[in-house]
Amino acid sequence: MSINRPVIGITMGDPAGCGPEITVKALHQRSLYERCRPLVVADANVLADSIRILTGTGFLKENELKLHRVSSVEEAVFEYGTIDVLHLDLVDMDEFAYGKLSPMCGKAAYVCVEKVISLAMEGKVDATVTNALNKEAMNLAGYHFSGHTEIYADQTGTRNYTMMLVHENLRVVHVSTHVSLRTACDRVKKDRVLTCIRLAYEECKKIGIEEPRVAVAGLNPHAGENGLFGMEEIEEIIPAIEQARAEGIPAEGPLPADTVFSKALGGWYDIVVVMYHDQGHIPLKTVGFVYDREAGKWQAVKGVNITLGLPIIRTSVDHGTAFDTSGRGIQNEDSLVNAIDYAIQSAKHH
Repeated sequence: MSINRPVIGITMGDPAGCGPEITVKALHQRSLYERCRPLVVADANVLADSIRILTGTGFLKENELKLHRVSSVEEAVFEYGTIDVLHLDLVDMDEFAYGKLSPMCGKAAYVCVEKVISLAMEGKVDATVTNALNKEAMNLAGYHFSGHTEIYADQTGTRNYTMMLVHENLRVVHVSTHVSLRTACDRVKKDRVLTCIRLAYEECKKIGIEEPRVAVAGLNPHAGENGLFGMEEIEEIIPAIEQARAEGIPAEGPLPADTVFSKALGGWYDIVVVMYHDQGHIPLKTVGFVYDREAGKWQAVKGVNITLGLPIIRTSVDHGTAFDTSGRGIQNEDSLVNAIDYAIQSAKHH
């Protein structure tokens, strides 16, 4: 495989959502083929319908893009104008509907993820990129996972992993993600916080930051105010930071979550370790998702989701399935393009 043009496996996500459409839009960019060799793991019939919709809106010219169904990576041509699709017969188009929750689509999304993981584990693709799946649909289909991160950990046998979100120079790593807030508080333990600090530091080194500066957010308001608003900082977070420093990691904190992200955006830190899902997702999506009220559309939907600690590379869009607007040809592909680019760079450094 060429390090200059790595093979990137891209899943379609839930077919009833935005994934198929933004995949076609992303692969409509000629420059993407100069940077990588994309292979879509999907039901080709769903992608064909996305091409039909985008041709109808005028985004695509008639016959501007064609699909090339393959059964192996070796059959792909990797040429602009031709979307190579590792076709999995998963969707009955007579039963299919955009924006509709269904076990069929939940199964399709899961099987595509499982397939792309196996391709990466076998060394047939250099990195994987996932489009959004619907967790309820996937669970209705009998696959009981809370998200992509957990599927990847299960399929690769990984124990120490975490989610990282990236938008430009803002990076956040999570101690916990898809659990209740009550459970998230219970999961703030020294060993887990230390694991996330280590993973955050190592990822920054991998992407070329020579001396990463790691900020660690507190769990409670004002980072606990010396025990006045909670003891988690004193009992769990500070001991983790002290251990990280003893290992040579320049970690700082615990820092109040209401100011740490402004400092990170200002260049004080290269990455922030956060204690739970919304503590990290809200600031990143506030700067990455920009809605143009006058135009009535999203001007930008940016941000990349990366799973750290895996033996393979996995990046993803940082948004959901957009069931409410899917199938209309109006989705924004920015986040997917960013995810592909991050996967490309990671593959080069891997």
